[in-house]
Amino acid sequence: MSTGKILIGVLAGVAAGALIGVLFAPDKGCETRKKVAKYGKDLTDELNETLKVFMADLSDKFESVIKEAKESAEKEPKEA
Repeated sequence: MSTGKILIGVLAGVAAGALIGVLFAPDKGCETRKKVAKYGKDLTDELNETLKVFMADLSDKFESVIKEAKESAEKEPKEA
């Protein structure tokens, strides 16, 4: 399994657990809605940050592969 799939699974599990906990809490409806909205915003912010880090890592790996391919192409004898 890839790290991205594991991370998404963990985040989904945390989100589901927190949502169930909030929904079964003995608060008024308006308080519960505020908590759900705040949690949703926090989760979205965290997911955006994780996605930024993942995309930066992916970009670095992609650039590394391109660099290696160029170096390999330069080493090979050129055929006319």
